[in-house]
Amino acid sequence: MENTHLSVVVASLYRFAEFPDFETFRAPLYSLMLKESVVGTFLLAPEGINGTIAGSRKGIDAVIFWLGEDSRFSDLEIKESYVNELPFYRTKVKLKKEIVTMGVDNIDPNTLVGTYVDPSDWNTFIDDPEVLLLDTRNKYEVEIGTFKNSINPETKTFRDFPNYITDTLNPNKHKKVAMFCTGGIRCEKSTAYLKQNGFDEVYHLKGGILSYLENVPESSSRWQGECFVFDNRVTVNHKLEKGSYDQCHACRMPLTQKNIQHESYKKGVSCHYCYGEHSVEQIRRFADREKQMNLSKKRGEAHLGSSIESQTSNRRQKKIELKNKQRNIDKR
Repeated sequence: MENTHLSVVVASLYRFAEFPDFETFRAPLYSLMLKESVVGTFLLAPEGINGTIAGSRKGIDAVIFWLGEDSRFSDLEIKESYVNELPFYRTKVKLKKEIVTMGVDNIDPNTLVGTYVDPSDWNTFIDDPEVLLLDTRNKYEVEIGTFKNSINPETKTFRDFPNYITDTLNPNKHKKVAMFCTGGIRCEKSTAYLKQNGFDEVYHLKGGILSYLENVPESSSRWQGECFVFDNRVTVNHKLEKGSYDQCHACRMPLTQKNIQHESYKKGVSCHYCYGEHSVEQIRRFADREKQMNLSKKRGEAHLGSSIESQTSNRRQKKIELKNKQRNIDKR
């Protein structure tokens, strides 16, 4: 589903692996991403890597090649989509305890995990009346879009998921459990957790919802609505194009056009989800951030919404100006 007329590649990837030296990867990976003008966030932890990044084809390929030089991260399964604007504010490489936070010790998807179901087989599989179809994502994500007849666990964060399983499901009653998530990573842990707790037949959608939307024709799709993504596109539709939702820059919750008309909504500062929950200092900071973003746009400076070509051109021009300034100083 490559759209060659769109200049920005958005790549999502992860890999569970024994990664005790994860801290040593931060500096070189960060430097490479800056060099190649790749934005987005990479998480590094003892259990592996997890990232969603965006940039030019050349920049994304450079990062993937660098990762692949380590055998633990070769042959990564990467989900890509294409947009005409950078969907991230900046470049981040973070060190974490987990690459997806479940808060349960000794969960290792490398040794125990559910059975993968290919997107092409997913429709037939979930039509089986014996299959309990469970959405592993958080409540606000499920409300934007999900598979027909799936169960919403009503979780606020992924940390709540283990308690939901303990309180709601029974391995003696629920013989076949199929799960899905955005890109597959949460299902790796959730299926491992179920297997570890006595559930025998546990399945998950290979590559997650994004892979399903990419590979299954919309005409035969079981997907309903849009899919929340963790970048400034907020949601994508079945064609993996930017969806219809906006986002509150204060609490990051997805917003419909109706939500934006709510009296509690103030662009960049609050929405009906978070109104009244922030301190005076936080509100001041949010308002100042929104002001600076608007000023940057008016001045035509490179910001998130500008194209890769525009950002690169502005950076190059600033470097030239700096060098010329330095030469003038040296001549004095």
